[in-house]
Amino acid sequence: MTRQAAPHRPKLLFTVNDAGFFLSHRLPVALAARDAGYEVHIATAPGAAVARIRDLGFTHHPVPLSRRGLNPVAEAGTLWSLYRLYRRLRPALIHHVTAKPVLYGGIAARLAGAPAVVSAVSGLGYVFIHRGWKAGLLRLAIKIGYRWALRRRGARVIFQNPDDRETFLTQAMAAAKDSVLIKGSGADVTRFIPSPEPEGLPVVVLPARMLWDKGVGEFVEAARHLNKDNPCARFVLAGDTDGGNPTAVPAADLRRWQNEGAVEWWGFRSDMAAVLQQAHIVCLPSYREGLPKSLIEAAACARPIVSCDVPGCREIARAGENALLVPPRDSTALAKALGRLIGDATLRQDFGARGREIVEAEFSLDRVIDETLDLYAALMRETGGRTPCPPA
Repeated sequence: MTRQAAPHRPKLLFTVNDAGFFLSHRLPVALAARDAGYEVHIATAPGAAVARIRDLGFTHHPVPLSRRGLNPVAEAGTLWSLYRLYRRLRPALIHHVTAKPVLYGGIAARLAGAPAVVSAVSGLGYVFIHRGWKAGLLRLAIKIGYRWALRRRGARVIFQNPDDRETFLTQAMAAAKDSVLIKGSGADVTRFIPSPEPEGLPVVVLPARMLWDKGVGEFVEAARHLNKDNPCARFVLAGDTDGGNPTAVPAADLRRWQNEGAVEWWGFRSDMAAVLQQAHIVCLPSYREGLPKSLIEAAACARPIVSCDVPGCREIARAGENALLVPPRDSTALAKALGRLIGDATLRQDFGARGREIVEAEFSLDRVIDETLDLYAALMRETGGRTPCPPA
């Protein structure tokens, strides 16, 4: 009797700084990759969400990835830990997600001789948005690091919007032939579905981490202005503050705004489909994004959007189609746009219907998964790796 050979399962390693972010933004791709025949491993910093990763049957590897730390000794320790992991595990393919894994993981992968590396640039982040000599020095160091981490054989860099791609190309941080545009993390169009507007006072929701760079301050000022004389809407902040980000809004400020009646602070919510069904309008006045998952999900739910005319946001929030766009850092223009949608239910419905069409055509989760797995397969073939055999 002949014995059948076991199906080939190349190791795929996701390196992400935060386990919760992996679950919210990359879990569907990881599950699809496992179904396609990859042996999937996850490397993140320790945290409460790691238990869920293990419960799903993935092998987890803890690494000391701090999102904010800049201590040279600690950062060198992170780089060394990634290098040791890559040398020990010998993955056929590594997928880096978020800034530090892309930078440190890319360097470690090159030193460890990893054959194939995908790096997902999910926005330019604090260092590229802010000015000042400290940010400038850090930006220069990061540019040099990116050039070494990303410009190599066996590399692919995923960008979520064409502006970020152009920035990396013009500053020689990535090569054009190695760059790929995949539009965000996608939305599950079977879970995020249109629903009728709720009864009562219109609800305007800002769904995001509570960061100044997300336009939280401008949102609060717009809410104060619109409700100054006669309340016309409820204004909701749906998200938690983020101590790992230098632009985090202090929780004391969020509580103070709620106590004074300017906004409602709902904190972290894992049931975003339910949150969006309670909204009449979704607002994200961010200064810059990769491609915000919250706005894709809002459009999938047929909710009209008010956002800023900046890279990332305008990819999904399209002026005059499903959104009103305003300049960043302009609370007066933001209040005017919100007031227009608050007072026009027909426009809200028209924008919402068009937003759902856009997501179904361009931003569905299935499309993102297919494009990502196709990228894996092409890179494996290019680097001489064996493509996986799906389990029977």
